[in-house]
Amino acid sequence: MRDALRLQAASCISLGSPFYGDVLAGLADDVERGGVTWRVLADRTERPVHDAVPLRLLGALHRIVLRGDAPALAARYPSAGGDGAPVAITDVLAALEAHAPEIAGELGTSVQTNEVGRSAVLVVGFTYLARCWQLPLHLLEVGASAGLNLNWDHYWYDTGSTTFGVLSSAVRFDASAEPPVWAEPADPPDLTGPVAVHSRAGCDAAPLDVTDAGDRARLLSFVWPDQRARFARLRAALAIAERYPPPVERADAGEWLAERLAGAPADGGTVVYHSIVWQYLGDTTRRRLREALRTAGEAATASAPLAWLRMEPAGNVADLRVTTWPGGEERVLAHAGYHGQQVQVVRHR
Repeated sequence: MRDALRLQAASCISLGSPFYGDVLAGLADDVERGGVTWRVLADRTERPVHDAVPLRLLGALHRIVLRGDAPALAARYPSAGGDGAPVAITDVLAALEAHAPEIAGELGTSVQTNEVGRSAVLVVGFTYLARCWQLPLHLLEVGASAGLNLNWDHYWYDTGSTTFGVLSSAVRFDASAEPPVWAEPADPPDLTGPVAVHSRAGCDAAPLDVTDAGDRARLLSFVWPDQRARFARLRAALAIAERYPPPVERADAGEWLAERLAGAPADGGTVVYHSIVWQYLGDTTRRRLREALRTAGEAATASAPLAWLRMEPAGNVADLRVTTWPGGEERVLAHAGYHGQQVQVVRHR
């Protein structure tokens, strides 16, 4: 558990959250001396990295800060109006002690980030497929959480040479974004449209409801508090989702996808997609998902093609890969940071 906390600390620092890096380092030291952090986490030692236990702990604590029940932390947490100065680990441990039963109970709930920044990566795939197929798209998102990335075409993207989306959107990926969205301004992705979305649907093992105040708070709590741009973008995406509620069902991804692909429309291309989800799916679900894709791929035609678009970890960055049927051709379209920053396209000859 100590090592898992230190590993997450290094990850937070490398991904632009020194605030959480300091908090996690202090929590790791407290685990080593058998303090309150260890008492809260002692029942979660089997797979702390795989189960993202450090992020679950931080999210539970952040929810308490956001609702106003940890004023000493709120004075430092930028997400709660704090000054962003390093938080005293003694204040963090005091909050853990005061809310230990609640936090321990919350550790059983999964991490739900629904990172909107990943739409800036996925849009590269959607526009690519629309250009290749010249057909309307039917979207199926696996592990959709609250479905905010099902609304990707309600956001605005500007690479400096091509644009896509809704110009008036409050969710914007352009030159003003911080950190920068596009890794190489001189060689940006081609977002040339048009893209017609004829249907969209998503599934999740534990979906969140954008109209529910508690679920919105849960989403906000998993954003790192010193990353103000991510926080503002999520709030804007939630406001859009209230106007355009994304359809997300509670279901096992493998079973849901098999059913959906069996009845796939014949009037366009079907795109199955996900972002930073694969590691959280069980072996049985992953096997069913692959089988459903293989079966549907064998039945795909030029007028009703199928694509599997996924943004998943590939070392220090995430790859955006796509497999298309008929044919089963696979290619890497882009690399990006896990939160959707520094998108770098892969050019194919």
